[in-house]
Amino acid sequence: MGDQGQMWQAQAGGGQSVPGDDAAVALPSGQVVTLAETIWNAPGPTGLVTRFRFLAPEINPETGSVDFPAAADDIAWLCQNYALERVTDFGPLPSQIIVSLEDRVVPFGESDPDATQFFEAYRIENGACIWEMF
Repeated sequence: MGDQGQMWQAQAGGGQSVPGDDAAVALPSGQVVTLAETIWNAPGPTGLVTRFRFLAPEINPETGSVDFPAAADDIAWLCQNYALERVTDFGPLPSQIIVSLEDRVVPFGESDPDATQFFEAYRIENGACIWEMF
């Protein structure tokens, strides 16, 4: 059992997965997303990585209303205003936060050619999310 009564699941390659809480998060673009999963303390190229994976149906290019530039702004907002406060509250501080949006649930590490997914990586510096190129 994880912090706050959440059920942890070990991930292949390390880290623990916690299912999302289905709470709606309103973003600057106007879309509303829900947290699908958080993967804590996974090993990355420069240390621990925490991933926040959000279900965002509005990024679907055929049925949605949010394009990549707006989604990128939403991802940056999620890092700064959602993920950052959570990683500073639990366990060791990761060297990187990865925030992703997906138009449908795709299990981590699997591919779905019909899915639309956007993700960005950030390092934590002086209490802020700083974008990093993959």
